[in-house]
Amino acid sequence: VLFDGTDLSAWESCKEEGGDVAWNVKDEVLEVKPGAGDIRTRELFGSCQLHLEWRIPSGSKGVGQEGGNSGLFLMEMYEVQILNSFASTASYADGQAASVYGQNPPLVNVCRTLGEWQRYDLVFRAPVFEGERVVKPATVTVFQNGVLVQDHWELWGATATEPPAHYIPHAKKMPLRLQDHNNPIKFRNIWIRPLDD
Repeated sequence: VLFDGTDLSAWESCKEEGGDVAWNVKDEVLEVKPGAGDIRTRELFGSCQLHLEWRIPSGSKGVGQEGGNSGLFLMEMYEVQILNSFASTASYADGQAASVYGQNPPLVNVCRTLGEWQRYDLVFRAPVFEGERVVKPATVTVFQNGVLVQDHWELWGATATEPPAHYIPHAKKMPLRLQDHNNPIKFRNIWIRPLDD
């Protein structure tokens, strides 16, 4: 269990290694504190099954990439986007909610309206390197609100906008990261199950 509604001991600030998380916890919900910076898990993970629930407050007024933006970064490098994409075409296709950011849009938009909880369930397979060479790319399968939105997508590399995504050799296990994009996104019920490679 990474967040059960009360305990943030599994997380640290990305601004300071081992630093305390400055995000807010209220009514069993974790809320991004804009400007406080990203947070990451203290424990390292590779291939995994992950469950995470997120909500954009009903009063949010931003559109496009300012519309309730955050991100779930697997191994701190591979982003599944969090965004207000309900009935919205203001963002680019591979930047909307449930996209593999900058690489692949979701198969279908199943976003709920502002103020409602969204649910991600995913299976991630970490890449395999031999020296500088990728011998097995990372893959991700994502269900949003119970609907398949990423079907064993083979990632092109680490999340990037420019230059294009590419692989950077890294450790077999790294933290999971949640993004502070200056929007007060809320999270709850976060758990992870490590998988054998």
